[in-house]
Amino acid sequence: MVKIITRNYVGKENVYDIGVERDHNFAIKNGLIASNCFNKSHSTAYAYVTYQTSYLKANYPLEYMAALLTANSGDTDKVQKYLNNCMSMGIQIDPPDINRSGLDFTPAEKKILFGFSAVRNVGQNAIAGILEARAEGGEFKSLGDFCDRIDLRAVNRRTLESLIHCGAFDKIESNRQQLIRDLELVYDWAQSRAKDRASGQGNLFDLMGGGFATNNNQQKANNAFESAPKAEPTHDFPQQEKLRLEKELLGFYVSAHPLKDIKQSSSLLAPINLAQLGEQKDNIMLCAVVILNNVKKVVTKKGDPMAILQIEDLTASSEAIVFPKNYERVSSVLKVEDRLIIWGKVDRRDEQTQFIVEDAEPVEKVQMVMVELNPQEAGTIEIQHRLRSILKEQSGDKDKAKVPVIGIIQAGNNRQLVRFGKQFWVQDSATTKQVLQNARFNAHVKQLTDN
Repeated sequence: MVKIITRNYVGKENVYDIGVERDHNFAIKNGLIASNCFNKSHSTAYAYVTYQTSYLKANYPLEYMAALLTANSGDTDKVQKYLNNCMSMGIQIDPPDINRSGLDFTPAEKKILFGFSAVRNVGQNAIAGILEARAEGGEFKSLGDFCDRIDLRAVNRRTLESLIHCGAFDKIESNRQQLIRDLELVYDWAQSRAKDRASGQGNLFDLMGGGFATNNNQQKANNAFESAPKAEPTHDFPQQEKLRLEKELLGFYVSAHPLKDIKQSSSLLAPINLAQLGEQKDNIMLCAVVILNNVKKVVTKKGDPMAILQIEDLTASSEAIVFPKNYERVSSVLKVEDRLIIWGKVDRRDEQTQFIVEDAEPVEKVQMVMVELNPQEAGTIEIQHRLRSILKEQSGDKDKAKVPVIGIIQAGNNRQLVRFGKQFWVQDSATTKQVLQNARFNAHVKQLTDN
């Protein structure tokens, strides 16, 4: 039996003794609880909050998402989820900007701007110093100007390196490696100037800007940062290195994403993204193009090596498992920060969805055989059979057939791409292309990473 006690407006208790099988329907019918088993006052409060947040998201999406990101800035998984929501809503996220960012995520020019508090190695004192100097002297003109105006006791060298690597100085100088090289000289220069000012000495050029100076000289003194030393010109970091350092400091890729430039071509091979992983059926072979964030090697009770992977794509992050039978074959390509194409199946355990990896390949090595057909050829049974026979012949051992085949149906200005099933993937792209061309098919080979 279940006992439900209610009190009326004068405090009188009503006691209901009901059977377990009847309690839910009885309580709902008599208005004691809502249909989800919450007390009605509890459900009403939830409904009201849901209405408020839905209204804000629909009418003030920038402000709402900025507040949501700020409130969850300490939870990497949640921030990643909300950043993906912003992408799906068409809201662009800008990296930190030394001249525009505030403490938290803020709406700015129809975008959301990363706040300084979300950058690692940038403390509250450093943020306060940056905002105060900017408010007093206006925008920073250069790295030298920044270092000369900031209290370097609060904004140390490590903080400056973090701000450079996360893109905060990109609007001033987009070459991040140049800024890092300049910093080695500028930081010492700014410290020396700060010591001179603290001792009341100043230097010759500062004195020229004093009471004896003309207006012209005063202007030059105000632009003293122009005399800041600079390192020899150098090339910027490679794009992948820039993004790696950016993610290390922000926890996310913001200015770009390593998979973004191959999004269109990779969608041909992997139409399902990681955010949709939980919706897939068990034991169906899936394919995903991902970034490998971490590899944790594990040894089983039998002494066999395996690995637990942390992967992500443009939509979500997930965990992947490589069991011993496949680990030996793919271990050589499991390098952190590399872009991979992985094949495997979904596994659900303890309410968690995992990707069971059966094979993997670096995206730079992935080639596709492209077969061009006009609508008449694509609809002719004889041509379909001939094409199928060639692909079956070139497939050979299914475990070794890793080259996808894509059909291109061209009709005037209309172009449709068709992904052939994995049973029609082939072993060697060059041989398959030659065989198809000998059979009078218009075929060519394309790299997955080609733009």
